[in-house]
Amino acid sequence: MSGSEPRVAVLGCGYWGRNLVRVFDQIGALAAVSDPDPNTAEQVSTAHGVIARSVDELLADDSIDSVAIAAPAAKHAQLARFCIAAGKHVFVEKPLALDVAEAEEVCAAAEDAERVLMVGHLLQYHPAFLRLKELVREGALGHLEYVYSNRLNLGRFRREENILWSFAPHDLSMILSLFGSEPNHVHAVGGWPMHRDIADVTTTHLGFPGGERAHVFVSWLHPFKEQKLVAVGEGGMAVFDDRLPWESKLVLYPHQVDWREGLPEPVAADAQAVPVKEAEPLEQECRHFLDSITTGATPRTDGREGLRVLRVLAAAEASLAAQRSATAVIRARTEDSGVFVHESAYVDEPSEIGAGTKIWHFSHVLAGSKIGSECTLGQNVVIGPNVSIGDRCRIQNNVSVYDGVTLGSDVFCGPSCVFTNVLNPRAAVSRKDEFRQTHVGRGATIGANATIVCGHDLGEHAFIAAGAVVTDDVPAFALMAGVPARRIGWMSHDGERLGDDLVCPRSGRRYQEVEPGRLEEIT
Repeated sequence: MSGSEPRVAVLGCGYWGRNLVRVFDQIGALAAVSDPDPNTAEQVSTAHGVIARSVDELLADDSIDSVAIAAPAAKHAQLARFCIAAGKHVFVEKPLALDVAEAEEVCAAAEDAERVLMVGHLLQYHPAFLRLKELVREGALGHLEYVYSNRLNLGRFRREENILWSFAPHDLSMILSLFGSEPNHVHAVGGWPMHRDIADVTTTHLGFPGGERAHVFVSWLHPFKEQKLVAVGEGGMAVFDDRLPWESKLVLYPHQVDWREGLPEPVAADAQAVPVKEAEPLEQECRHFLDSITTGATPRTDGREGLRVLRVLAAAEASLAAQRSATAVIRARTEDSGVFVHESAYVDEPSEIGAGTKIWHFSHVLAGSKIGSECTLGQNVVIGPNVSIGDRCRIQNNVSVYDGVTLGSDVFCGPSCVFTNVLNPRAAVSRKDEFRQTHVGRGATIGANATIVCGHDLGEHAFIAAGAVVTDDVPAFALMAGVPARRIGWMSHDGERLGDDLVCPRSGRRYQEVEPGRLEEIT
């Protein structure tokens, strides 16, 4: 390590690089600057009274032992390797690289050369976040269960990287630090309203081995700026809002949840502002870099920490790509037929989707399924695999139609109604060879939260009341209610309950009971 105070050269004097120049100058460590634009380099060097040199000149200068890189993200890994090979300690702005393999190479090079490698995850040096970590460690929130963050703004739009890579690294770094582990599940959804290849809005969902959860919402298409992280524990909540004054940046909410008669009830408590010592995070970060060089200590956000964040970013990017691939395939295949598939929905191949069908948020059509024309699938609907659905069916939110179930045309499935395909399921016992078939006839209606036990048929235009549990075959036109469901009357084609005269009050259609328990229309 250097026997004197480290001397730092800043590579890149753009929007953020100028902040690094300013701070390293303030703390007396700035030695030189470099920028691809000679005019920019000269302007910054003159303002701060240091030399402006090319990258090669700076790397060859033995009086400069440290480099801070604020170049475009695509150049981070290459520049970091060059600097390490020249014997320099390296501070590189986030992300460490745009590729996990490249980042691993940079980390290995720094370790082999015994050089300090630090990644600019700025908010890990924010006094409010450091105090939040202390609260979590002290148990002020109880066991940490959920963390979510919003990093929102209008602009600055980038085209060399999407919003995920531009905004999310800060929040992912904080979340991994709070939980002290990497997630074992990463799922991301996004939107591309301004450019077909650059996501402008993303939400990334994380699941951790201990059952903890987190999500990160980032956007540069937001009407106002927001930088907020919320930590939720068993014994309270804390909010880090960097847009507020220092006395309000970190607030503790010692809320509780009581269980009464099996139901959770919130018990709100007064908010408590947590005192935080005011200090510029960037200055704290730059001083930490210099201290790590002087003492040989591992930086809080060293290369390996940057690599952990990068692995999450890469997994989220892969999830976004899978989302786009799934929707692109179905849209390309059906673009002339008026099929609509929301960008958060998935349609597996092979599958068939009829003209004019709409598939809404977070729904999933599994392989081998066939959906007719002019159908509507609401939010969080799962179809398949190998399910057949007729034309003009309406399947409301939170319904799963499993293998073995067939819906005729014009079937209505109310919210959260349930189909089964095994009579006696066990999680530990595979019974795929015991699936029982269920056929729902044309025009039938199944009410909200009703359950259709597998192995039974519902006749045409049958009407199952909300909450009913069907345990036997249902005749055509039957009105069924109760647990278990019993026939309490008859319903017409138009969904009107028939009186003793068996005449539909809406359409005038006439019916007759040709034998006990069997109704037919008189034609």
